Amino acid sequence: MQSAYRPIRVALLGAGSVGAQVARLLLENSEELAKRVGAELELSGIAVRDTKAKRSADLPAKLFTDDAESLILSSDIVIELIGGIEPARSWITLALNSGADVITANKALIAAHGPELLELAEQLGAQLYYEAAVGGAIPIIRPLRESLAGDRINRVMGIVNGTTNYILDQMESTGADFQDALSEAQELGYAEADPTADVEGFDAASKAAILASLAFHSEVAVEKVHREGITSVNALQIETARQAGYTVKLLAICERVGDGLVARVHPTLIPLSHPLAAVRGAYNAVFVEAESAGRLMFYGAGAGGPETASAVLGDLVSAAKRHLAGGPGISDSTHANLEALPVQRVNTRFQITLEVDDQPGVLASIAKEFASHGVSVETVAQSASSDGNNAALLTIMTHMANEGDLEELVAKLEKNASVLRVNSVIRVEGI
Repeated sequence: MQSAYRPIRVALLGAGSVGAQVARLLLENSEELAKRVGAELELSGIAVRDTKAKRSADLPAKLFTDDAESLILSSDIVIELIGGIEPARSWITLALNSGADVITANKALIAAHGPELLELAEQLGAQLYYEAAVGGAIPIIRPLRESLAGDRINRVMGIVNGTTNYILDQMESTGADFQDALSEAQELGYAEADPTADVEGFDAASKAAILASLAFHSEVAVEKVHREGITSVNALQIETARQAGYTVKLLAICERVGDGLVARVHPTLIPLSHPLAAVRGAYNAVFVEAESAGRLMFYGAGAGGPETASAVLGDLVSAAKRHLAGGPGISDSTHANLEALPVQRVNTRFQITLEVDDQPGVLASIAKEFASHGVSVETVAQSASSDGNNAALLTIMTHMANEGDLEELVAKLEKNASVLRVNSVIRVEGI
């Protein structure tokens, strides 16, 4: 039986593709949501810059306002969906200081200022929810924050950017080059007119910082995440990977290394037998390796208005139930304080593609360089180079090697008289 609690006032900041869908679902499903919560959820207003702009959902005009501050100060729960750092940061701070709980999908803000906002929420007895900040509809924040809080997580590895996954998938399945695949992604709305945040790995790095902070109970600044984008990935790499039984994915990898952790984002080879290899199109997936729970995978739509709105509404139901129950919010655990280490501390496998002089003794010379830097060769494949009759293409797969040693080896190979070009160096995971 529903209690006679007054309506819980909900403010919405932003009515873009996600915000408009949150408002639509909140209005359309108001009775069902009220039964789940135990009180009515009243959408008290939607703060936007332009109250007359066209929206992706038909919403009552009376809800729109350009006075965000007044709306925030009259609400119990504030949903921030405007993105960016400012004014989102100031408005969330105002909401928390007013005693409201806050829900956000703003990964850039959480990655850059999450610790200070979470600390403020804890001081004020409020709660900051951000399930939609990573993976869209995929429930990954709450499992890391709560369900796996009693376990020891050793590694989180995932595809957390749908745009880059779509581009790489198109390059593999159709043979398209990077620019053509990007153009198609833009036409379909998967990529922005300026795709830098996606293709250069900035979006994935923000999400990696959030995942690492939660998984390892430590504050991880986005500046500590090693970042490489996919703009250098070419058709030759894709084809070479396929022939060797791998696919290329942009992965966010967060892992324990010694007494610290390393968070990194870069193109990666993974075996076709690995679950992440089957993640196609603009979908996301996060693979978690925990000591007791073992291997877990979370898969689903990583973006989209209705999909991301689902995660936002899940947080809203939790926030509303907490509001009815009373008491202070529960803060994230960031007391392990593991140090974020440089990527050079990582040990992994590598695939290196070289164009070399097709002359006797060249392979022995290159093998000597590998040995002198402590990098063990697992396999070598040789094929004709497209550059001419006197050149050969070597594809070398290493055993586990240290990232720092590999960097020194590549620098030495680039100066080797027999090496015409170091075509690519790509890490290999999931074996």
